[in-house]
Amino acid sequence: MKGLKGKNVLVTGGTSGIGQAIAVYFAKEGANVAINYRSRSQEAEETHAQIHAESGQPMHDLMDEMEESGGRHVLVRADVSVEADVVSMVQEAVDQLGGLDILINNAGIQIPGDSHELTIDSFDRVLAVNLRGAYMCAREAIKQFLAQNKPGVIINVSSVHQEIPKPRFLSYSVSKGGMQNLTRTLALEYAGRGIRVNGIGPGATITPINRAWVDDPAKSAMVYEHIPMQRAAESEEMAAVTAFLCSDDAAYITGQTIFVDGGLTLYADFRTAWSSE
Repeated sequence: MKGLKGKNVLVTGGTSGIGQAIAVYFAKEGANVAINYRSRSQEAEETHAQIHAESGQPMHDLMDEMEESGGRHVLVRADVSVEADVVSMVQEAVDQLGGLDILINNAGIQIPGDSHELTIDSFDRVLAVNLRGAYMCAREAIKQFLAQNKPGVIINVSSVHQEIPKPRFLSYSVSKGGMQNLTRTLALEYAGRGIRVNGIGPGATITPINRAWVDDPAKSAMVYEHIPMQRAAESEEMAAVTAFLCSDDAAYITGQTIFVDGGLTLYADFRTAWSSE
C-alpha cells in the first residue's frame, strides 16, 4: 500500500487478534513494527516463550512470519494503563526502530456484568486501559512526531459500541464513546501540524477471544442475524482498513472513524420497515 514501506509503527496489544493481524499486515507492507505486549511474568528473558497469541501461536513464530517481509520487528513491553510504562515503551520503540511514524492504539479490555453490580475498580480498570491508555500513548507519539518535525499518523481501534449501546458492558461502551471524541479532538488540534488521527470501529470479528460463539452454530447464528452482511469479519479485514488509513492514499482523511462492521451500524432490525409504513 502506498507510503507504508520503511515506516516505523508501534502497535499496542499486538500479540493477538486484531492487533496481531495489524502488526503482520504492516510488516508485509515493508514497515518496521514494534509490537507491544503486557507481560504476566517478571522474567523478561522468557518473553518469547511466555507471550503467546490467544490462538496459541508463539510470539517467536509471529516474529518469524513478519521477518520474512524484511524490516525490523521488535517486542516492547508495557501496561498501557501505567504512565511510566507508556513513556518507556514509546521511547524504546523509537530507539529500536530509529523513529516513529505511526501509532496503532489497539490495546483494550472489557469486563461484563450488570451495570448496577459493576464495581468501581472494574469500571476504572477498563477506562484506564481503553481510554486513558490510548490517550497516554497518543500523547507520547505526538511528542515524538513534533520532535522529529515530520508528519505522523494515529489510529485508534474503537468499536461499533462507541455508537451502539452494549448492555452489561457499560465501561467498555463508555470507553469507546470517549475514544471517538479523543480521535476527533486530537485530529482537530494537530491537523495543521501534519498529524492525522483516525479510528476504526470493528463489528463482530473472528478472533481467538471470540471462539466461544464463533464455533457454536447457535450462538453464531444469533450474532449473524444482527449483521446485514450475515457474517463476521476476519481480523485481516480490520488490518487492511487500518493500513489504508495510514497510507498516503488516505492523506486527506482525519478525525474520522471508519466502521468495519458488515453494516451493523445501519441498524439491522430496520431491514424491514415496521415503524412508519
